Amino acid sequence: MGIDLTVPGVEAMHARAGAKWSAYDADVLSATIAEMDFPLAPPVAEALRHAIDRADLGYPKPATQSLRGSFARFAARRLNWAVDEEQIVLVPDVMIGLVELCRVIAAPGESVAFATPAYPPFFSMLPEAGVALIEIGLLEDGALDLDGLDAALDAGARALVLASPHNPTGRVLVRAELEAIAERCAGHGAWVLADEIHAPLTLPGPTYVPFLEVSDAARRCGITVTSASKAFNLAALKAALVVTADPAARDLVARMPLLHEHAGLLGVIASEAAFEHGDPWLDAVVEQLAANRDQLGRELADSLPEVSWRPPQATYLAWLDCTRLGLGDEPAEAFLRDGRVALGRGLDYGAPGAGHVRLNFATSPAHVTEAVTRMSAVRER
Repeated sequence: MGIDLTVPGVEAMHARAGAKWSAYDADVLSATIAEMDFPLAPPVAEALRHAIDRADLGYPKPATQSLRGSFARFAARRLNWAVDEEQIVLVPDVMIGLVELCRVIAAPGESVAFATPAYPPFFSMLPEAGVALIEIGLLEDGALDLDGLDAALDAGARALVLASPHNPTGRVLVRAELEAIAERCAGHGAWVLADEIHAPLTLPGPTYVPFLEVSDAARRCGITVTSASKAFNLAALKAALVVTADPAARDLVARMPLLHEHAGLLGVIASEAAFEHGDPWLDAVVEQLAANRDQLGRELADSLPEVSWRPPQATYLAWLDCTRLGLGDEPAEAFLRDGRVALGRGLDYGAPGAGHVRLNFATSPAHVTEAVTRMSAVRER
């Protein structure tokens, strides 16, 4: 029996209460927030139903042995990553983990760095830790500008927040690049906070390398924050994991508040089910995402050849350069107003996002086609 990834029509999707669909009028096709439109993985849905049936909605414990073991087995099986189960800590979500790590790493007013374009909460939430932000550019091929990293470290950056795979470009960082990042950061006594939330959504072709598997330097300076939330569409359930591979990193994590108290028990239950039993569903999703990405490329070439992009190697997010369409710095506004398709606003990802949009293609092939059709109609006006 195959995996059912059927996505309802636009009208039915608007019945969902989540922000991706409910934030817009009923005639808008939403391709914004990084959530998938697919049905839940059956083992996850079953685990959640059983929890509700037994009224199991209490406070979560710290990461249990079963959750740590499930993640460690998943990491070994899917990511070629040998995780020490004793170096896994439960936190509510990846961004809260990153903020609290910055709080214990950097004194007020010290800086942390990240690459732009960048996930918008890096701009809005990291300053909650009292840190200043240093933006590092990407090279033409999407790689981190190592000269920019050197400049940030020389300026005193206490940590590099590294989205790997990168969001919004979907690029998978190669081992040599990760090794260079680790050597530079370790040499300056700076930490690498690796946001690896999209790692299980690496599409066929590239080889994903977990940061803590890169080198001895990476294990010394690295701390990974990850979750089942993107790969298994569990963003609202609030459970993520901080993973270390070195005693000093483990000691630093131990200085964080007891964040497990703010995680959600349903998130823990769903994550364990996903890590332990979700492989068939995840395989089907990755296959569908690869097909949707290729379809999007064909349809952009046919209907919107002015739009340029690099097909993502991971994630379900397409970073589209729309500058040649003549829609100004914020083309998402025109697409929503005139095409009734909601896309991520490029400038939310930093200054390099001018003229860009981010399109979420984790949906049905029909919705991918409809998104391009609506965008094309705006260009033709």
